[in-house]
Parts: sequence; C-alpha cells; structure tokens
Amino acid sequence: MTSAKVAAAEIESALARQRVMMTIGQLQDRLNPRKLALNASRDVADAGTAALSASVETVKRNPGPTAGFAAVAGLFLARHRIVGLFRRGR
Repeated sequence: MTSAKVAAAEIESALARQRVMMTIGQLQDRLNPRKLALNASRDVADAGTAALSASVETVKRNPGPTAGFAAVAGLFLARHRIVGLFRRGR
C-alpha cells in the first residue's frame, strides 16, 4: 500500500470510529432511566388527557344516559347506607 492509501484508510477509520461513538452516545442518552421514566409519564398524561376529552364530549352529546348512569352508580355505591336507613326506621 502506498502512503496515500494508508492515510486515507486511517482518516476513514477515524471518521467511522467517530460515527460509532456518536451513535453510542445517542443510545446512552435515549436509554437513560430518568429520561425513559419522564417520557413514559408524559405519554400516560397525554393518554389521560385524550381520554378525559373524549369522555367530556360523550357526556355533552348524551346528557340523559350519563345522568342515569351516574344515579345508578351513586345508588350502588351508597347501597349499604340506604339499607341502614330503612332498617333503623323499623
């Protein structure tokens, strides 16, 4: 090999090494546990916001059935207290 070819190969090798090191640095940054946790929490918050918005729109379109469902759910959750009120009255 001539010295020009050797020098070109060394430059190419140094550039390839630099690209690999940059890629490793980017991977380390992406796989940082704090960053992963932060991204996951943002994704969950975004999904929650989207679900809430969809729920609000559904309630706006269907107020009657929503009120009925809320009443049934309230009665179900308060069933023990309601039964207790009727038992005391006897």
